[in-house]
Amino acid sequence: MCKYTTQLQAGLGLIPETLELLEIWTPDTSSSQLIDSALESGQFPNVSARRLRNIVSECFAPRLLVGDPPIAEWLKPLSPQLQSRSLNQLFFIFACRANRILADFVRQVYWPSYAAGNTSIEREAARDFVVRANQDGLTHKHWSETTVKRVSSYLIGACRDFKLVDSSGGKKVGISVVRIEPTVSLVLAYLLHLSGLGDNHVLTHEDWELFGLERADVLAELQNLSKQGHFIVQSAAGISDISWTYKSMSELIDVITDQ
Repeated sequence: MCKYTTQLQAGLGLIPETLELLEIWTPDTSSSQLIDSALESGQFPNVSARRLRNIVSECFAPRLLVGDPPIAEWLKPLSPQLQSRSLNQLFFIFACRANRILADFVRQVYWPSYAAGNTSIEREAARDFVVRANQDGLTHKHWSETTVKRVSSYLIGACRDFKLVDSSGGKKVGISVVRIEPTVSLVLAYLLHLSGLGDNHVLTHEDWELFGLERADVLAELQNLSKQGHFIVQSAAGISDISWTYKSMSELIDVITDQ
């Protein structure tokens, strides 16, 4: 299992910064070249060179410069076409993939709190989650109380940036339930399919759980999207078969941007 890290300290949601970097990035640009280009662009006047290096190497690269082709390659032309809510949700997925501790917090604390009928999450719940992870050996090394406190604040901060909780102060933060956007469902389904997963594994992938979705919910999402011709979904006796319309992410992105 992937160990938890403190990588979130380099940046939480970083949505404006990610958008700026995505605009600057090109497919032939390495991380070090991106840092230089970002510094020269003048789009980060209040960010030090050291801070910008951390943002690129610890946040942008682990989130968007992974995969073949890298996520940034198809997300760059798509991003100007998306509403902010859809784009934020995609950034959320990739932030969770890069930071297992955030993904598990959302799955194990955020959504169970909502399912239990709670309208808020206590900040102490984030600390308890980190303490348990520390005790269970899910971190690379034992974290001090100071690190536990910082990481728990990062979890709440990241959830706030991605609009899962409100920005209220005090000991609690209000739950702002996020419903996955149709375009995000479409992109995620194809991303999983094109990674080589079988149809039933696509429907049960853990990324859907970031939005509180179980298999039946995902199936309903895709059946609804199938009405627009993006795929054909057949399901019976717990087995589903999906006929995929597009053969690559670039083909899917062309369809979305032409709409």
